[in-house]
Amino acid sequence: MNDSGLVRRQSGVALWRQIADRIRAAIADGSYDETGMVPPETVLAADFGVNRHTVRAALSALTQEGMLRPVQGVGTLILRRERLNFPISRRTRFTEGIGTQARELSGHVLDHAEEPASAVVAAALDVAPGTPVLRIESLRMADARAVSRSTAWYPLPRFRGIADVYARTGSVTAALKDFAVEDYVRVKTEISAVHAEPGDLSDLGLAPGAIVLVTAALNADPHGLPIQYAVSRFPADRVQFTVEG
Repeated sequence: MNDSGLVRRQSGVALWRQIADRIRAAIADGSYDETGMVPPETVLAADFGVNRHTVRAALSALTQEGMLRPVQGVGTLILRRERLNFPISRRTRFTEGIGTQARELSGHVLDHAEEPASAVVAAALDVAPGTPVLRIESLRMADARAVSRSTAWYPLPRFRGIADVYARTGSVTAALKDFAVEDYVRVKTEISAVHAEPGDLSDLGLAPGAIVLVTAALNADPHGLPIQYAVSRFPADRVQFTVEG
């Protein structure tokens, strides 16, 4: 194995986390397809230039994520789960985007409150900083698995009460229709990838070191007026994006 495969010490990222990321990527690109199992701890330790305890910590994290399963006397089995493909387009809709990839989809309101708009939220919704806006925290599920955790802001007073409608319908699109928004378009989407934060571990059921895809998205009504700014977090091992158009 060449030096590019070795982990970086004193990089600020724990060695076991770097190894978990490498193994996760190798599983995603099919590097272990021939056996259906990750290499033995001794092989991985030699490949990454670390001790077996560090490798074990990485494998344990991936096991907690549901990506691996240790089999006594055999090794560590890869549990293959196809990722949901989520299209991002001018008319991005969660339910339509997931479509037939899941049997059951649901949306749940975790929290909501009126609060002063931060500088970022104010710029997105085209209001003055400090203007009251409605914040809604929500969780999306597909076949009983958490696939996104979102924080969305809506301008007030236009959307006062929309949290109750969303909680009842489980759909942002349906809730917006209740407020006379029959159609809306995606103005922009920014995508990044980060390591899971404490909130992700509990809400999305992830293990430390997991990768999360983050979208910051702005939606507007047919008149071009901003109606929603949302930051959503998706488990990278469960969801992939396709940018259309």
